[in-house]
Amino acid sequence: MNEVKLAKSAGFCFGVKRAVDLVYEEAKKGGDIYTYGPIIHNEEVVGDLENKGVRVINSPEEIDNLKSGTIIIRSHGVSKDIYDRMINNGLNVIDATCPFVKKIHNIVSEESNKGNVIVIVGNKDHPEVQGINGWSNGETYIIDSKEEIDKITINNGKKVCVVAQTTFNFNKFKELVEILTKRVYDIIAVNTICNATKERQTEAKSLALESDAMIVIGGRHSSNTQKLYQICKSECDNTMYIQTLDDLVIDELTSVRSVGITAGASTPNNIIEEVWQACQKKILQNY
Repeated sequence: MNEVKLAKSAGFCFGVKRAVDLVYEEAKKGGDIYTYGPIIHNEEVVGDLENKGVRVINSPEEIDNLKSGTIIIRSHGVSKDIYDRMINNGLNVIDATCPFVKKIHNIVSEESNKGNVIVIVGNKDHPEVQGINGWSNGETYIIDSKEEIDKITINNGKKVCVVAQTTFNFNKFKELVEILTKRVYDIIAVNTICNATKERQTEAKSLALESDAMIVIGGRHSSNTQKLYQICKSECDNTMYIQTLDDLVIDELTSVRSVGITAGASTPNNIIEEVWQACQKKILQNY
């Protein structure tokens, strides 16, 4: 059978779509509009919004230089310090933090106020993780590997609360929690990985297993897309990571009979559709 199969879960997740829609709605109103960091990890969308007058703010210092206007918090969320700066500067703040991320902020804040140690399983350089860390008021560790667990020392007399970056690999999270459980006597592990992320990763693995070639679409800086690529690559060696159709070397599909396509949570539907159409055309040409 010669076919191109598109993952059902490919493309915008709920939180990203909500955030992007909010920015476009504000852009229609005009005025000074800012986002704290790119609204999503997708250059096409960010570029389009810039053309509509939406500026990206990347640092606390830039916030301090703003005295008016509307600033939108992206789905990744921000730390309490950043949030307070926005409010104290008198800006009109629109909080588009994903509700699943906001839930983690509340857990971390509540548990750290109780005096419990916080362990965040995720990428320390990712804005979502940095935001989560900024809601903790006590001892906090960020880990994403067994080696990093080895570097931390947690007093056995303390209770530990473990949360995860919403886009973290579910199986890896379980593995790290098991290691922590063996080392810490009193532990609360809260699986805060978004169901959409788990579903997307499971579907991508299944699709990669049955495909001759796999295409993963998403921004280079998109954490969830990078994880999708790793999952697909482990099951299908002929896996390509692209941002748009322009990045696809279509001739690499000359000898394949089946192609699977998935996309990260920040990938617009029009880009996915373009890639799907091009692959469909190539597969039909092959046979």
